[in-house]
Amino acid sequence: MKEDFIYYLWENRLLHLDLTTTEGDEIVILSVGIRNLDSGADYNNARIKIGGTLWAGQVEIHVRSSDWYRHNHQDDNNYNNVILHVVYECDNKSPPIPTLEVKGKFDIGLLQNYATFLNSRKWIPCEDFIGGVHCFAINSWLDRMLVEHLEKECKDLDFRLKNNHDDWEQTFYQRFMRYFGLKVNNDAFEYLSRVLPLNLLLKHLDNDIYVEAMMFGCAGFLDDDFEEPYPNLLKREFRMLKSKFGLRTVPISNWKFLRLRPPNFPTIRIAQISKIIIKNGAMFSKIRDSNSIEEIIELFDVELDGYWNNHFQFDKISSSVKKKNLGKTAVELSMINSVVPMLFYYGKYHLSERHVEKAMSYLEQLEAEDNLIIRNFQKCGLMFQNAFQTQAALYMYKHYCRRRRCLECRIYCLLSRKCSE
Repeated sequence: MKEDFIYYLWENRLLHLDLTTTEGDEIVILSVGIRNLDSGADYNNARIKIGGTLWAGQVEIHVRSSDWYRHNHQDDNNYNNVILHVVYECDNKSPPIPTLEVKGKFDIGLLQNYATFLNSRKWIPCEDFIGGVHCFAINSWLDRMLVEHLEKECKDLDFRLKNNHDDWEQTFYQRFMRYFGLKVNNDAFEYLSRVLPLNLLLKHLDNDIYVEAMMFGCAGFLDDDFEEPYPNLLKREFRMLKSKFGLRTVPISNWKFLRLRPPNFPTIRIAQISKIIIKNGAMFSKIRDSNSIEEIIELFDVELDGYWNNHFQFDKISSSVKKKNLGKTAVELSMINSVVPMLFYYGKYHLSERHVEKAMSYLEQLEAEDNLIIRNFQKCGLMFQNAFQTQAALYMYKHYCRRRRCLECRIYCLLSRKCSE
């Protein structure tokens, strides 16, 4: 028996109705309370009648009643307001507070279902059953998952904003840079955003070469000896700028090219970021004030030409000659990973429901993502209409399915009850 299973029984009111304490006093649960994730008892604000008297306070859950002493709760003031101790088994004769023993007071099929799911070797424990859950229930849970995902992102952005002394533009710039370079180069691009602050780039928007020189130079791509005029020009300008501003560089070993398609090489991504910054300057204010998703997409509408028509790296001519614009997938990923979380966070930070709704609306307008996890969910019978739902599903898989947190999942609760009928 695990405490998680007792939480599940308690939160979902799956215990039998004729409940009594170990002393024989009748228990009537009016409110199970609110789960406490901080120090102290497991549930706050519970309302329970015990022996005809209404109590309001905390509930603590353990597998055995003796765990109360084993965890030294009797000496902890955080547990002074516990009104009921809910345990699977009462193994001491005189519990210090009213105690509810749940052994034998729930449908045993619930425990059997839990054991089956927990020990499943399927891709996800409910792989064979989730397709039979009504789409309304699925969508309702996905709504919750999406909000939970974005609120988790808010914690990361809150940390970044504090480190950036409440500079929203620099915070967005760091977030955008991190996720623009694809997963293998996330850390390297974030490193670059730290050694090369946005405000320095904004001061030189009237000189494209300066912006490009600082971007490629701080990234560490201008340390070689070159034969072609363009990289030599950037190298010369960067030498001057580095001396003037005391610029640092990212170790060249941080960048990964292996197994990347040439259009996704970090050199191409850096050239595209340079164009985006030159075109827009400070971007977050434009995103914050946008009225449509089309306005956001326009910010990312840049095209590499000239030198990059036949290059993917410096001094290496490519046989493929064409202009390199930012593809639809790259724009949508920037929307999903940078624009939407920042808008949502801004709305939460400033108590602006308009910006929260705008973030959600933009996700709903983006096409559903296509990756291995989403395709596996589709094989199970789930259908996704947009990026709002696929982002929620990806979060659910990473934080619930993969970690076997079935008992906390509304879909499992529905399936478990159905299987027990």
